[in-house]
Parts: sequence; C-alpha cells; structure tokens
Amino acid sequence: MQRRYLGMVTAGVAAMLASTLSACGQSEAAGSGGVTIKLVAAEYGDRSANSSKRYWDQLAGEFEFQHPGISVDVDVYTWSEVDKKVAAMVKAGHAPDIAQIGSYADYAAQNKLYRADELLSIPTQASFVPALADAGKVRRIQYGLPFIASTRVLFYNKDLLAEAGLSGPPKTWDELASDAEALKRAGVKTPYALPLGPEEPQAETLNWMLSGGGAYHDDIGSYTIDSPENVRTFTWLRDELVGKGLTNRDPGSLNRQEAFSAFTRGDVAMLNGHPTLMQLAQENGIDFGMAPLPGRNGQSEATTGVADWMTAFRQNGHREEVGKFLDFAYSNKNVLKFADQYDLLPVTTAASEAMRADENNKAVWKFLDELPTAKSYPVGKKSWGGVVTRLKSEIGDAVSKNGDPASVLGSLQREAETTENAASSS
Repeated sequence: MQRRYLGMVTAGVAAMLASTLSACGQSEAAGSGGVTIKLVAAEYGDRSANSSKRYWDQLAGEFEFQHPGISVDVDVYTWSEVDKKVAAMVKAGHAPDIAQIGSYADYAAQNKLYRADELLSIPTQASFVPALADAGKVRRIQYGLPFIASTRVLFYNKDLLAEAGLSGPPKTWDELASDAEALKRAGVKTPYALPLGPEEPQAETLNWMLSGGGAYHDDIGSYTIDSPENVRTFTWLRDELVGKGLTNRDPGSLNRQEAFSAFTRGDVAMLNGHPTLMQLAQENGIDFGMAPLPGRNGQSEATTGVADWMTAFRQNGHREEVGKFLDFAYSNKNVLKFADQYDLLPVTTAASEAMRADENNKAVWKFLDELPTAKSYPVGKKSWGGVVTRLKSEIGDAVSKNGDPASVLGSLQREAETTENAASSS
C-alpha cells in the first residue's frame, strides 16, 4: 500500500514520506489503516511437504491480495503444543487475534472471545453443520467455530493379519486380545498401538470409553469420567492388552502421530485412526482395511467425533478484520481444499454435500456419514480445558504396569467437578 501511494506523489514528497516511514516503521503503517492480525494454527501434516503452514501462508496471501491493508501473521504448532502456547500468550497479555485450539469455553467464560455473530456474515454462520455449531456454544451462545472434523474407525494391516492367520478385523474386545496374541506370535512388533501420550489422548480415551459403554459425561451433561463402565474399560486395557505386551511398551509416552507413523512403516497391525491415516498408509504402500471399533460385547455402537475450533480473541480489537478473514477462510472452496488435503471432514453443510457427491472422496464417505451422530468431547464446559490438560499427563498412568484406573479416573473426575462447580458459580 505504501509503495503504491508513493508512486503517485511527486519525487520530493516521496522522499519526505520515505524518511518518515523509515523512522516510524510499523506504527506509521498502522496509522495509515494497515492492520496485522495474528493467527495461531495447529499442525495437521507430518512433514514439511504437507505442513499446515503451507496452507495458511497461501490462504493468507490470497486474502491479503483481496483485502489491501490487512495482513495475516501465521504461527503453526503441533497439537501437543498449541493449546499451551495460546494459554501462555493470553496469560502474558498478548492474545492472538485468531487461535485454532482444542477447547474454548474457559476463555468464553472470561469474556475474552468474540461471539460468532459478532464476526461472521449471516451466510457463513448459518453454513455450519448444526451438530457442530451446537457443540461450539457456551450457555447457548456460539463462541467456538468448528474448523475441521473427523470420526474414528479401527485401521488394520491386512498383510500382517493374514500372516498371523487372521481372516478379518476383531469385532469384540476378546477377539481383539486374541488377535493381538496371534500377531505377537507371528512376530509383529506392535499388535495394537495405544497412543495415550500428550498429543491427543482424549480421543483414544473416548474411543475406549464408548466401546465399553461409557463416556466423559452423561445425557444431561454431568461428568462420568470415573463411572464403573470406564473403570472396567481401563482395567481391561491394563490387564489384557498392555500388561500382556500386546501394545507399545509405554502408552503414556506414545503420541498419535508417532502411532500413525509406525502403522505406515508396517510396525503396527491395528490402531484407531481418523481419515488422514488413509492417505499416509496409501503413500507408504500399506494394504489396510477399516472397520467399526471393537466393543465389549460386539462392535461399538458409537464412535468419537472430533471438531477442532477456531476462536477469536477480543484483546486487540480487530473484530472487523478478523471477521473478514474468517468469512474468507470458511468459503466453500477453502473449506474443501483443507479437508481434501488431509482427508478430513468439512464442517459446513455445502462443503459436506459437495464431498458426499464427489466420487473422488468415496473413501471418506463412511466417516462423513458418522459425523452427525458421533459422540464428542464436552467442549462447551468451562472446565474442559483444565480437564484435558490433566488428562494428557495422567491417563497413561491408568494402564501402566502398576496403574490404578479407579484412582486415576477418580482424580480426573474430582478435578472436573471442582473446576466446573467453581466456573458455574463465578
């Protein structure tokens, strides 16, 4: 903008302005109407070639071209880092304008976030899949903007199962344990990968809770982390899989991305995964299959549905600029582009319908069809962010050699109830 302006004035005036701009730098740019919005995003790629940074840098460039005077500064962190990075920025008084994070309700409760209706055009706000829009609400007001979604299925390596004499994937826990024993005898390094490390253990935890008839909360929204069903589930995991050497050695230190990478190397026979794993497995020549999650007495009746959230902080006062960028980011073209790049699920109705109608996306139709009824985290609870933080560091202890599932889950339950009660009374 400055260069275009200088090109239209006389040489003498240009020289004076250049001197002034050199001295004043960014403050002069801001004074002439230029605004920089800060975006902190999460990493979905597994290498530089498919890093999310590439997507956001390109999107930012296209947006800046169409919106002179607004620039977008992007930082991308792994999922094991991004929530902590944003929390530290907020605590230091330097909140980003936009953050892609796993939970948002605690920020909304402190009036740090813009409401969706303060940011988005009516068509954009109305475009979200209804179940995801509802999940983004705190006390019936939407603060969390779903950005991308996924559901979970059991992935299995067909060649490894065949070498172990297995004709297909397990449907029950007992079959899973039996198949894992057969795979171990056949020399498979990791019959079942159990990633409970700090990257995203809340998803693997919910997979297992659901398959055992439990969940994080009941139908009225009360926490049920230490329910008898959940304690039974993690006791079974400790005794029948981890304790018998049928998983990775230390589930509490294995991250999801590391588990995915091991599957694509042929070191893992079975694991729970989301659509991105399809592309990674295909690129590495893995002949894989997908099946519903095994359950305690049959195939699991529910699966985990995960939405990652865009939030916009009030601190810097860039409501109008942030709203323009988000309307641009949620255009049908851009939503589909990101979903296609990582084999994930779009969060808008139009993009979902377009993906469902495209034969090239047939591989993800199963995941797409599960999304409206999949079970999600209680992200609308103000206490959820703190619960997840503790769960990330402690849930692996529940299945360790000397672990006590009832104690670990009970501690998380007490933390959840105490934090939620304090938040509700404030």
